[in-house]
Parts: sequence; C-alpha cells; structure tokens
Amino acid sequence: MQDATVTAADIARLAGVGRAAVSNWRKRHDDFPQPVGGTATSPSFSLTEVQQWLRVQGKMAGAPADEQLWQELRKLADDVQLVDVLTFAGAFLLYLHRDRRHWTRLARGTDEEVAAALPDAVRRAAAELPGEQAFPAVLPAAHVAVARGVATLAQEKGGEREAFEFLRERFLDLHKRRTQETPHDVVRLVTGLAGPRTETVLDPACGSGAFLVGGLAGSPRRRLLGQDADEAVARMTAIRLALLDADADIRAGDSLRHDAFPDVRADLVVANPQFNDRNWGYDELSTDPRWEYGLPPRTESELAWVQHALAHCRPGGLAVLLMPPAAAGRRAGRRIRANLLRRGALRAVVSLPLGAVPNMAVPLTVWVLRHPVTGERPPGQVLMVDTSRTGEDFVAAAVRLWRRFDDDPEGDLDEPGQGHAVRIIDLLDDEVDLSPSRHITRPTAAPAIERVAQGREELVRLLDELAGMVPPVERAEPCSAPAVQISDLARLGLLTIHQAPGRPASAESALRGPVLTAEDVAEGRPPSGGPQEQGGDPPVELQPGDVAVSPLVRVPAAAVVTEPGAVLGRNLIMLRPDPRRIDSDYLAGVLRASVGLRHYTTMSSGHRVDVRRAEIPLPPLEEQRRRGALLRRLQEAELGLRRAGALGAELIRLIGDGLVEGTLRPPTDDSTTEQLG
Repeated sequence: MQDATVTAADIARLAGVGRAAVSNWRKRHDDFPQPVGGTATSPSFSLTEVQQWLRVQGKMAGAPADEQLWQELRKLADDVQLVDVLTFAGAFLLYLHRDRRHWTRLARGTDEEVAAALPDAVRRAAAELPGEQAFPAVLPAAHVAVARGVATLAQEKGGEREAFEFLRERFLDLHKRRTQETPHDVVRLVTGLAGPRTETVLDPACGSGAFLVGGLAGSPRRRLLGQDADEAVARMTAIRLALLDADADIRAGDSLRHDAFPDVRADLVVANPQFNDRNWGYDELSTDPRWEYGLPPRTESELAWVQHALAHCRPGGLAVLLMPPAAAGRRAGRRIRANLLRRGALRAVVSLPLGAVPNMAVPLTVWVLRHPVTGERPPGQVLMVDTSRTGEDFVAAAVRLWRRFDDDPEGDLDEPGQGHAVRIIDLLDDEVDLSPSRHITRPTAAPAIERVAQGREELVRLLDELAGMVPPVERAEPCSAPAVQISDLARLGLLTIHQAPGRPASAESALRGPVLTAEDVAEGRPPSGGPQEQGGDPPVELQPGDVAVSPLVRVPAAAVVTEPGAVLGRNLIMLRPDPRRIDSDYLAGVLRASVGLRHYTTMSSGHRVDVRRAEIPLPPLEEQRRRGALLRRLQEAELGLRRAGALGAELIRLIGDGLVEGTLRPPTDDSTTEQLG
C-alpha cells in the first residue's frame, strides 16, 4: 500500500458532505492536514492523513462505502499506474459477472486460500481482454480485502456493470486528458445518422467506448469492433462492453500504423480521433493503399482518419467522424476534399452547436461519408447542416434533415438557417470549403413580425399565470418528524426500490410503449423515449404514483408518474411507495429539495444520487399530503419559469436579429406600436 493525494472534492465525497463543509473544517480546525501539493486555489492532501483526521473527528460515520473503497484502490498504486488498478477491479468484476457461484464458494475461504485460487479463475474469465493480463498471476493476500470490497460494491450498486461504471467515472475525474468521453448527445447524433440497419460497427479510435456502447442501443446483437492506441484504455473499454454482454472485440494499438482489423469491412465506422496530430505516421505510411483519395498532408491527420474509415466500410457502408471545423477549409487538404466530393464519398457535413463537445473553444463538425458502390452514379449534391441556431433538439434536427436528404439525394432541400443540399459542382472551386455556414441559405424575412408578436403575447400570458403559481406559506416550527433513510423504508415495507438495468433491452423484450428517460425526469416532461432507451430484461413497467429518480443529475430531480403504460428507462431508479403510508408528491418533493444534497455525492459536473441514503422526514400521512400538494405546485411553478425563460430568450434573439438584419425596426407611430404589442 502507498499513500495517494486527494482534493477538497474528494474529501467531501469521502465524508459524505458538501465542499463548503471541507472549507469550514480547514478554517476552524488547526489540526486539519496541510496541503502536500496542488495549487493555492486547488490544493491536494495526503489521503492517509485525511482519513486519520476524519476518524479522530468522528466524521467517517456517514462516509459512503463506495468512496472509501475507491480511495483504498488508489492506495494500491500512484495515479499514473491507477489504470492498472482499475483494470484489476474490472477483470475481477467480469469474473463475478460470469461466474458468481465460484466466487461465492471461494469467498468462504481464508485470504490466503482466496489469494492462491483467484488469479487463475479471473484470468480464465477475462482471457479476451487486450494487451497483457489484466489480473496478476500472483495475488498478495493483502489485496484480497480489496477484492472482497469490490464484490460488496457490486452488490450495493445493483450489479457488476454499475460498480465498474462508478470506478471508471472516478478514474476519469482524475485523468480527463488520458481519455476524452464523447458526449452523450454526439453519440445519439451518430447512432441516429447511422440508422438501425447496421450489423457491424468499428471504432478505430474507440477511447472509452462511447460510440460502441451507444451502438448497442440500436441493436444488442451488433458486432462491435474497437481499437485504441492506449492499451490500458482499450482494456477498460473491453471490460465495459463485456459487462454489457456485447459481442465485442477490442484491441490495443495505433490504428493508422498497426491496423488490428485490416480485412474488416463494417456497415458503420465511427470515430472521434485525435485532432491536429503531426505524428500520425506520414513518413511510414506514404505509400499506404488506404490513401485512395490522396496522400494526407503531414498537417492533415483528420483526413488520414477519414480515409482509414472509408477503407474499412463495405460498399455502401457509412462512416461518421467527429472533425474540427478547420478540416473543412484548410488549404492543404483541398485536393482530398475535392476527390471525396467527386467520388460521392462525402455525403453530409453537420456543424454542432458551441458547447456540444465540452472544453472545445469552437463548434465541431460531423462528417458523414459513404463508401462508393462500384457502378453506382455519384450523387450531385452534398448536405450541409448547421444546428447552432435550430429551435429544436440539435440531434433531432440533424437526423431529420439527413433522413430527408438520404431518401432523395438529388431533391431540392433548402431549410433556411438549418440545412441545404448544395450542388457538388458549386463546391469545387479554389478553396473547396465545406463549412456549412458558408452554404446554408439565410432565413428570408426572418424573424417575421407575426412570430415576434405571437411570442410576446405568449410570454405575457405565461408571466400572468406564474403570478398565481407560487403557493402561499406561513411560519411553522421546524419539522420534528423522524427522518428515515430510503433503505430503511424499503426494509420496513413502506416502499419498494426498482432499477432498470443499464444495458439496452433485447429486441424480443423491447416494449412499444413510451420510455421514461433521465432527460424526461430532469425536464419534468412525459415519457418520450423509444425502445432503444429501455432497460434490459425484464422491463420495469410504471404505475401512477411511482417516483422516478435519476442517479446522475446537475440539480436534484424526481418525477411522479401520473399515467400508466410507460417503461422505466435505463439507469433510472423508481420508488413505489405504499400510498397508505407515504404520499408520492411529498416523497418526490423531499428528493428534489436542495437541503437533501448532503446525502448525494458531489462531482465536478453534478451530483451522483445514492437514493438509498436519502433521508425522508415522515410526518402523518395527512400532513404529507398537504405538503406534497404545495411541493407539486412549486415544481409546476419552476417548470413554468423555465418555459418563460426559454421563451423570453428566444423572443429577445428574434427581435435582436430582426433589428440587425433590417427586417424589424423601432416603432415610429401608434400603428407599429400596436402591431408589436
């Protein structure tokens, strides 16, 4: 064992408190451990010293078991080698997933007996993982306690996959630069563009496997292939997919220099490759047969990935890549861009909204390519899409336009401000600039005065309604009712806890009814998901009065189910209270309250909800109902305020754009004033 360093956020998670509490401890307690590294604004502390201080102060009593285990795992290696510890835990979880009975028998033995038998068992269960063995051939007896802790974590988290996801997220918090997570909305976009008719998916720069995991949503039977230059990252992704029971083959190695799948021709190739890589292999690969559209310049690594992806597509297969906007217009790559257009390989360029990919200063683009079919006439147009100003969900907008274009590539498609089917001959100039913003038609006569007047009228009406939405309250004594943890309420039979598995449902078990998703819960809207967002077998059907909670949120969110017929979405938790003992609106309101955040785990991007630890004060049922009714009204008021804010922002944008473009002007007489309002 060795020491590790922790930040204030780590300490808060470890003690089960907020960041403010840690700050107060540092100010009020002279014996609080001194920083051993970091910076003045973000210091780091010795984990051993922090744990000792917390125990002496009696502040470890409420410490989450999962956080304690994570910190114990960190003691096994320094942060550089922590990925090996994670794969150690992942391989063990894969063994549990595949042979839990063996572990149940083995765990009854002494630590020495477990240490002697466990390595062979785990290495057999995880034999397909890439690179060197993920589990040591000789296991120190001291590490058996860690293995037992990981097994307990899987039990508490509801499964081996959930336990590994927790550990993986903790690792990524420490190593954001080692592997960048592709955002969920970008994954949704790529899977939406690809459509359901894909049997084999290849990601030659798979990283943490977001695209491959997303591919399972469309069909759990898909064959998934992936490669990553970082052997440890490839191993983590292989574990992640194996715990989903996916038909997957993940390998380590640089795909451009050492292609692990040279003979594969996939239905879909997806990639989020490294950008601006000057060391992609230009000197070694100058005569490579993959450069069918031209040798990529040394400064154009992205065009090397584009051609690598096309080389691995079957004829008619699709390649979808995340690209920097500069790749659309750099002078060095214009010859290759022109050849991609002439041959009909490039089909669409989609510009994403700024912020769709975090930590990027510019909006990225998605290139959609199709491997040409011999004898097929190349299309005469390419689709340009700009989602930065669309009023609808940018994923839905892009997929809708792509479907329309794909059904009729030669048709007249022109939606001002959003999408335009551009003639390829018009792009083949000296620049061959593929930036969507340069080719999409500007909206004509927009914003129209009617839209402004209608939006203003709707906003005024909504603001009038909001005035009566906030319920009246009066002073009261602090609640003296006992607070009971959700886990204890379940043990006492006052409610039951249900969770849909994280893996997608199989085609046989997917229901036709709507699916309640985490986004639905956060936005307070009815179920809107499709079968691909349903949890695995068996489906969890919802009933009126159920309370749905998302385990990962930016702000506390809980929703009461009001209509039957929907299914619980993946990674959601559902509480079914006994209506004779607990009021559903009251329960949901308590879970939404900010005072309950002390029961959640704080992360850099939000909160992880351990709903079983949440404490619920239990006044008499009649009092619960009275408070629940007000809490429900508060939620309605909050949703109304959100709608008003969004509508107001859109109205201001419309008026501002109209004034700048000259389609609107300040009122000059009474008739114009009346028209505006």
